[in-house]
Amino acid sequence: MKYPVKKYHPLYSGSFWVAYSVQMRPYLLFVSGAAGAMGIAMGKTSVTPEWKCWLAFVPFFLGYGFGQALTDCFQTDTDKLSAPYRPLSREIISIGSVMFISVSGLLLSGLLICWLHPLSFWLSIASVFGLSTYSLVKKHLWFGGPFYNAWIVLLLPVMGYFVSQPQTDWEFPTYGYGYILITFFGYANFVLIGYLKDIEADKATGYKTFPVVFGWNRTMLVGDAFALITLVVFWRLKETGLWTILFGAAATLIMVFGQVAGHLTKQKNEHGALVPIVSTVRGFILLHIAMTLHFQPAWHWPALAFYALFEWSLHKRPSKYQV
Repeated sequence: MKYPVKKYHPLYSGSFWVAYSVQMRPYLLFVSGAAGAMGIAMGKTSVTPEWKCWLAFVPFFLGYGFGQALTDCFQTDTDKLSAPYRPLSREIISIGSVMFISVSGLLLSGLLICWLHPLSFWLSIASVFGLSTYSLVKKHLWFGGPFYNAWIVLLLPVMGYFVSQPQTDWEFPTYGYGYILITFFGYANFVLIGYLKDIEADKATGYKTFPVVFGWNRTMLVGDAFALITLVVFWRLKETGLWTILFGAAATLIMVFGQVAGHLTKQKNEHGALVPIVSTVRGFILLHIAMTLHFQPAWHWPALAFYALFEWSLHKRPSKYQV
């Protein structure tokens, strides 16, 4: 059922902001937050003020939500079938207002990041371009979606590194490439496995995602490869520290469990996809917390609180089978 324009919640109303927060998927803000925090921790030195790290964390944490809402504006056709609970799908908030708030939020985040480090600002511009063109890639290039989305998220720890550096430093350290490789393949796996819940909706709306073209079983095999690369790179970095090892071990067990569950399930739909998808999200966040604590072990209490809040927000999500 389509609502007339007058049914849209106006931008100035409280109901709009409640609906917009649902569209942002609050439980996924922890994905970008963890990736950005890892970069901040990597770049933080003894002379970097603590307030700068906390201030820089804010746009990274909120950035995922603004980005998710923005990309949703370009794929309402499939979302109406696969995610009818979302406010845009229900047409209670307009595409124009969501796009305005999302772009404004990303722009303000970019300006704050620019104040902290100009190179990070230009990287944020690249990420906004990627977000605005992602749906086009997802719909037409079966091989492109996971990688295209992953390079956008890969920029987050790079930006995080630079915002905690002096503004004259424009060189990313060579040792950091292994860490952002984990970000890339870990997120690519989340995107790929996430497509499993939308197979029927994507078929109906002409999206040529990998599961639509090649099916469930081959998607899981590629996901195995992505997960294996992610974990092998992580453990080959020879991370040290009790908290790092604990978070890394938890991530490993959860990611392996999720992949096995995806292979064994007999429900090859959104119900069977739930455990594999949630496992990729948990694994991604836990690995990035582990890497953050490798660089800044004193942050273990904020890290524990961060992960606990993630689990709470995940539990509170409005649709059980949507992640």
